[in-house]
Amino acid sequence: MKTTNQRLLALDILRGITIAGMILVNNPGSWGSIYAPLAHAPWNGLTPTDLVFPFFMFIMGISTYISLKKYHFEWSNATAWKIVKRTVVIFAIGLGIAWFSLFCRTWNSFSGEEISFWSRLGQSAWTFDHIRILGVMQRLALCYGATALVAILLKHKYIPYLIAGLLLGYFFILLFGNGFEYNESNILSIVDRAVLGFNHIYKDNGIEPEGLLSTIPAIAHVLVGFCCGKSLMETKDINEKIQRLFLTGTILTFSGFLLNYGCPINKKIWSPTFVLATCGLASGFLALLIWIIDVKDKKAWSRFFESFGINPLFMYVTGAVFSILTGNIRFACGEKTLSLHGYAYGKVLQPLLGDYLGSLAYALLFVSLVWAVGYILYKKKIYIKI
Repeated sequence: MKTTNQRLLALDILRGITIAGMILVNNPGSWGSIYAPLAHAPWNGLTPTDLVFPFFMFIMGISTYISLKKYHFEWSNATAWKIVKRTVVIFAIGLGIAWFSLFCRTWNSFSGEEISFWSRLGQSAWTFDHIRILGVMQRLALCYGATALVAILLKHKYIPYLIAGLLLGYFFILLFGNGFEYNESNILSIVDRAVLGFNHIYKDNGIEPEGLLSTIPAIAHVLVGFCCGKSLMETKDINEKIQRLFLTGTILTFSGFLLNYGCPINKKIWSPTFVLATCGLASGFLALLIWIIDVKDKKAWSRFFESFGINPLFMYVTGAVFSILTGNIRFACGEKTLSLHGYAYGKVLQPLLGDYLGSLAYALLFVSLVWAVGYILYKKKIYIKI
């Protein structure tokens, strides 16, 4: 019977698929021309796009188990310091991306005005009074930090109870705090506006999709991945690994969709059923990838995603920086001033392929550009750890 003690390639591939997916859906040619599967659900519901971020967080939970295993999950000042340092660095990178985006937009807003270079630079740089504090990288940082600390402070047999407690407690917060309403009366919006301030949150009917209270179930989400990682790594036989993942995935997915009738699946509030359904789907998908890649040895198709998977956070940050630059580097084009993004889509792809296909083509080309950077690192075996 086939066994393995080696690193599963499928973990890197799933991680790479999610990073490539996040970059793809975040960079269409036009936000007004997006095929339905590539758009987020407006409120309740689930689309393929709504899966990429939670899938990555699920894998992050597995990776956290693997990375802490070498420390035997024991508390030490050195281990705790590494966790805190990594949490702070990832959070700071997220803030840096938010600041850089705001800097570029503010700089362009002064275009054509009578203002000195230094004044324009100063006003563009000092935008901290309305910078968005939370975001994707910040959520990853907080959830990683919380999960890693739980892993070294709490006996692992109690973690499933902690997950259940977090999800149940959050459900009651939503239930009694108008948490399923898509407006500013939502308890999530009230807390974010009170703690972070209106100028520092994402403007979506008052809902910050990576807000403070919704970080509670997101931590539970990563802890689910951690528990699956424990089950995966403690099982020697690869076929048993697959069976356990499929079983876990089936139970979680059915639980999420059945409970959806009383607690809607909703990404923007990261509802408990969203956690169950997406963790279940991620577990099942990982089992399928292990069977295809690590058992059947069909790997050729996966090389593209491996370049994303071995340096996931670096690739995501690269995509974010490229997106900011292509959207803000402008030049004269006839009587108009266009960004690189605007020119590529509006002057080349949209006239050639039409609105929707041109928008998708731009997103695919953008992903390919980021992949080219990752492929160079992949070929040179350079691993950038954050």
